[in-house]
Amino acid sequence: MKKTECLSGVTGELATLYRAVVQGEEETVREAVRKTLAAGAPATRILSDALIPAMTEVGRLFEIHEYYLPELMISSDAMHAGLGILRPLFGKAAAHSSGRIALGTVEGDLHDIGKNLVIMMLEGSGFHVTDLGVDIPSHRFVQAVKGGSQVIGMSAMLPTTMPNMKLVIDAIRAEGLRERVKVIVGGPLLTQEYADRIGADGYASDASAAVRKVKELLLGIPGVEGKSEIAAPKVPSRFSETPRDY
Repeated sequence: MKKTECLSGVTGELATLYRAVVQGEEETVREAVRKTLAAGAPATRILSDALIPAMTEVGRLFEIHEYYLPELMISSDAMHAGLGILRPLFGKAAAHSSGRIALGTVEGDLHDIGKNLVIMMLEGSGFHVTDLGVDIPSHRFVQAVKGGSQVIGMSAMLPTTMPNMKLVIDAIRAEGLRERVKVIVGGPLLTQEYADRIGADGYASDASAAVRKVKELLLGIPGVEGKSEIAAPKVPSRFSETPRDY
């Protein structure tokens, strides 16, 4: 695995954690997360100052062909090891939910790194999030709306699966549910223009933008608080993009 520079402005276990994710060292990630939590660091800081920037770097290395699919998967597994420890903490923080969101990767697409980052960011911001998973057909998104989700998030990495986003929106509309839910989409090939064309309510280019867009979309929906209980973690400006598979 490629050696990585120390994360600018971050030292100690957070820097160790950053390097371990980039290099795909699962056990080191678990140890560093536990030590950082024991030292009193908030889970949101661990997420925003180490895990997200690390996967952003992995995404960059993948894009410039210094990393390939095996390295991407190894780093993803390391990232998930850290998220597994943090997830219950975000669940407690989201006890007073600011809204119900369901996220999934559309049918035919198996990519989930970016989706998982968005889920953690949303949970850290006080939302109740349902992870539908990957390769999700239209009827599963419809079921989520019927189950009370106020926002549906869809991701796609492949140009061949992007049209399935419109199929989901059409299916929701066919059930007479379109007015009950907001739809947000994201992915490396998507644009705001494409989101507008398929009838989505919003588009996000990265995890931080997704949190902001969800909050914006939820404003004005009856029964949803205008502000989340927890401030959204901020990604350092040097690492403003999430991995390119959301």
